[in-house]
Amino acid sequence: MRSLIRGAGSAMPQRVVTNEELAGRLDTSDEWIVERTGIRQRHIAGEGETTGTLAIAAARAALADAGIDAKKIDLIVLATATPDNTFPATATKVQAALGCSGCPAFDVQAVCSGFLYAMTTADAMLRSGQATCALVIGAETFSRILDWEDRTTAVLFGDGAGAIVLEAQDVAEGTAKSEGPGILTSQLHADGAQHDLLYVDGGPSTTQTVGHLRMKGREVFRHAVGNLAQVLGDVVAKAGITVDQIDWVVPHQANIRILEATAKKLGLAPEKVIVTVDQHANTSAASVPLAFAAARADGRIKPGDLVLFEAMGGGFTWGASLVRL
Repeated sequence: MRSLIRGAGSAMPQRVVTNEELAGRLDTSDEWIVERTGIRQRHIAGEGETTGTLAIAAARAALADAGIDAKKIDLIVLATATPDNTFPATATKVQAALGCSGCPAFDVQAVCSGFLYAMTTADAMLRSGQATCALVIGAETFSRILDWEDRTTAVLFGDGAGAIVLEAQDVAEGTAKSEGPGILTSQLHADGAQHDLLYVDGGPSTTQTVGHLRMKGREVFRHAVGNLAQVLGDVVAKAGITVDQIDWVVPHQANIRILEATAKKLGLAPEKVIVTVDQHANTSAASVPLAFAAARADGRIKPGDLVLFEAMGGGFTWGASLVRL
């Protein structure tokens, strides 16, 4: 049994905020932001736009792309660090909007690695027979936990949502580990000792407030390159393939320098890396499905392609998944 990606979709807030707009109220410039991050603009949620509304829109787009009715969905896993409410899970709002009540619907929280954690969780449930068709969503409104007076973090993040439809399918007997469609292998990690390098300084059990994002950028960069290169190498070896067999890498869109450094360390051709950080900035758990949906929609990623997903986020958490379309 394997989990096949049947469709993908995305949703972005209407408002686009350029670097020039931020430079008008922060001690920064378009040149400074582009040079250090690769970001040129980001989408920021407005009134009436929430993690839930974006997730619902992305889910509907993914279902339409897959040609699957919402009634067929029997599992919803939503990755987010910015839920609409402390509880209930934002996934239940998606479920209610789609009209597929009764099936399991829950959130997972692994920050920027959240989508990979959610996809791996859904994959395990599909493989074990607990579900047959799942919606996996990454959705965030990080603009609502930013300190807009801190130029080192305020320029880095944006809002959005991406979703995929996964469906369980039997694999033909004798199919090689790296052949045939579906999620071939995944690997997840975490290191809680690095908490203070990337975190939010609030929460219901500590400050009874939402808090703001805090980050030590230089240390995060160093850990990101090392951790991602290691997990990508491990997943490739586990699948019994070589790096040159990979058609596309869909990375977490944090910083162009991290993307370039990781690709170089692994020996990946830069043209195989999907980059959307210039348009979306860092959308945390939404960034991987947003990048995947964009590359699938414009025809770069095609059926039969071997795609490597990767991400690292606060916690630290990190992971990778190898998928054949």
